[in-house]
Amino acid sequence: MKIGILGAGQLGRMLALAGYPLDLEFTFLDPATDACAAPLGTHLHADYEDESALARFCEQIDVATYEFENVPAFTAGFVGGLKPLMPHPRALIAAQDRCSEKQLFTSLGIPVAGNVSVGSLEQLRAATRDIGTPGIVKTRRFGYDGKGQKIIRGEADVAAAWESLGSRPLIYEAFVDYQREVSMIGVRAADGTTAFYPLSENVHRDGILRVSTPRAHDALQALAEDYTLRVLEHLDYVGVMAFEFFVVGDELYANEIAPRVHNSGHWTMDGAVCSQFENHLRAIAGLPLGETRLRAPCAMINFIGEVPPTEQLLAIPELHLHLYGKTPKPLRKVGHANIMAPDHRTLQDRVAAVERLCLS
Repeated sequence: MKIGILGAGQLGRMLALAGYPLDLEFTFLDPATDACAAPLGTHLHADYEDESALARFCEQIDVATYEFENVPAFTAGFVGGLKPLMPHPRALIAAQDRCSEKQLFTSLGIPVAGNVSVGSLEQLRAATRDIGTPGIVKTRRFGYDGKGQKIIRGEADVAAAWESLGSRPLIYEAFVDYQREVSMIGVRAADGTTAFYPLSENVHRDGILRVSTPRAHDALQALAEDYTLRVLEHLDYVGVMAFEFFVVGDELYANEIAPRVHNSGHWTMDGAVCSQFENHLRAIAGLPLGETRLRAPCAMINFIGEVPPTEQLLAIPELHLHLYGKTPKPLRKVGHANIMAPDHRTLQDRVAAVERLCLS
């Protein structure tokens, strides 16, 4: 089977690596000349709205998917009109606008922080009065890894935040006083079969995920599965979806969904029986879903900007290194390590060893 992927970054690269043992072939469409997935398939170097390139893309594939959620609506419509596109573009529409996303969660009975759309400085001031501070003002579209958002701690921050972001549609959200950030990776097949990975506890710094640790018996696993299933079924979703939550006591507050394989699920490449990448491909190719069970205590550490010396990383027992073939650049994800251990104490020691290398 020939799989088409819109986007050819590290997620596309890891999808292809997972698909080759299944005898799947890949075609990528991406405007970047240095797209890191390109060596793993046919790379159509073109803009996402280039109709001629999109037509060639569709001619070469049996089914299409995407590795990022900001695929233009035109692109999704064009490709979906010629080939099966999974997940369905309605998932893109839901995830591309933070206001629409929050409305979806609310309609499904999933708790969210107080929020309101703002389109002017006056509306932002009113939002901070109505919802309160501290809060976060975000662009409704295209924000990721901490980009496109500003914290408002009080009235004195409002004007500067608006000046920084105010040329775009915005959303103001109440700050959630959370104890943990967690994410659920779920997968749904075309026949409605679903599977869920263990809930992952995530640590962010500067808006970028740094460490993700799956918890085999998290008390909130069932609730996270319930909320994720509601979204998967509502969207008639096919493929892997990530759902990020804030933990407040024994409740989960929805943050956002990603209609694709996700950074917080990279640990599944070595720590689960079947990775999120293979399961996404199984779902869109009509194959049975793989088992999502955690093999052993593990954690994923992102490498941001640069990778520590390979020989020092590989000297750490049970460390699996995944490099993306990307040029080092500040705040750029250039690779990650998955670390396994016989017990949680040993895992903590090994994670700490990797973090020391990242700081040295």
